[in-house]
Amino acid sequence: MASIPQQALNRQTDPRRGLALMASAMMILPVMDAIAKYMATIQDMSPAQVTFYRFFFQLVCTLPLLFFLKGATWRAKRPWMNLFRGMIHGAASLLFFVAVKYMPLVDVLAIYFVEPFILTAMSAVLLGERVGWRRWLAIAIGFGGALLVIQPSFALFGLKSLLPFGCAVLFSIYLFLNRAAGDADEPLTMQTIAGVGGSLFMGGALLAGTAGGIGDFEMSLPQSLWTLFLLLVLGALSGYGHLLVVRAFRLAPLSVLAPFQYLEIISATILGYALFGEFPTLSRWLGIAIIVGSGLFIIWRERKSGMQEVATPAP
Repeated sequence: MASIPQQALNRQTDPRRGLALMASAMMILPVMDAIAKYMATIQDMSPAQVTFYRFFFQLVCTLPLLFFLKGATWRAKRPWMNLFRGMIHGAASLLFFVAVKYMPLVDVLAIYFVEPFILTAMSAVLLGERVGWRRWLAIAIGFGGALLVIQPSFALFGLKSLLPFGCAVLFSIYLFLNRAAGDADEPLTMQTIAGVGGSLFMGGALLAGTAGGIGDFEMSLPQSLWTLFLLLVLGALSGYGHLLVVRAFRLAPLSVLAPFQYLEIISATILGYALFGEFPTLSRWLGIAIIVGSGLFIIWRERKSGMQEVATPAP
């Protein structure tokens, strides 16, 4: 599950390298989701515990970079904003990991990809950004595609099939906060502090879930070195994978890189089939195609609108 960073989107210095980094990130990040599903289904670890380890080991992997990389610092100009971002990200990841425990990996990822539609709608309503009728139509069609994916899952899993949608809403809020935070802090600093926020949030969720006897929120410790190794890989993929995305967006423009997000669906399909025997039905493929097509149209319209704004002098 990847995010589009808002920091330094206009630094276009090496588009080919940016494309390579983005493609690499989109192919490896679903491995993180597959590990989470494996831990929850095969290793019988609660999704909340997996989410906690995801942020904790992300913190373990990124914190040393603050001390060894030149120019890196742990001092944030907006620490509370970054902590809150981490907590929102923690809540979104929790919903995602609970969903992959019960649903096919590619279904969860496909439903999650309504996030660009939600973010576009939020920008129009809360920031007053201009969104024309074509993009509103694409948003409506994209949600229709999501319903095609949700409908058979809802028959099998009930309300749990709506968890990826809740994840998309929370992640849209997370990205919206990225816009508010701007580029006041370096991405590595923001990622590390977000790891602190996510770990704190998930620690609280685990305590509450264990006290309440909620199975998907119960605490547990790794039972073997293999489990511990997988959890470390989970955190490393999360931390370094998202840093690859941040670096890619510093090297190439958003309009070029954004469509590469959908490579995640290809990776998730391969991993879901290879590891769990999951393969989308025809109706699900149709829904995925509609979601991807609508998302690409919105990206294209935003790019076109941006070019028109540059070409038109301000009054």
